[in-house]
Amino acid sequence: MTTAIQAQILASVAEIFDSKVPFHNLLGMDIKRYDTDGVEVVVSMKPQLIGNIHQQILHGGVTATVLDVVGGLTAFSGLVASRDDWSLEDLQTRLQTLGTIDLRVDYLRPGRGQVFTGTGTVIRAGNRVSVCRMELHNEQGSHIAFGTGTYMVG
Repeated sequence: MTTAIQAQILASVAEIFDSKVPFHNLLGMDIKRYDTDGVEVVVSMKPQLIGNIHQQILHGGVTATVLDVVGGLTAFSGLVASRDDWSLEDLQTRLQTLGTIDLRVDYLRPGRGQVFTGTGTVIRAGNRVSVCRMELHNEQGSHIAFGTGTYMVG
């Protein structure tokens, strides 16, 4: 369960990822849910995101980016949830150093659809490094891709 301070911190992080990162805005990413129980990031298909003009499917780079963003958000929420005595300053410092160490993407099927949703779970939440598993589905529930990411959280 998310505490009030954890909810406040994660809302702050969601605001940064949702509206302050120009590349996320370019892709049209929208964080629908973000708490210590999980994350849900949505991207709606638009012509600028097509990677194969003949099949009209989502670009693989968009898929990888959504999975990476979901992984970073998931890793940070795992850090926030790891204890309930974080100071706001400590978490702000941690957020400034949040970064991807490694990302693996398994493309399962072509990115067909109108709305793509990325979700993530923490595999290992460490004090410095976290590992997450991410999924991307279309609006029909088809798995488009899976990802595994390793993130610097401290």
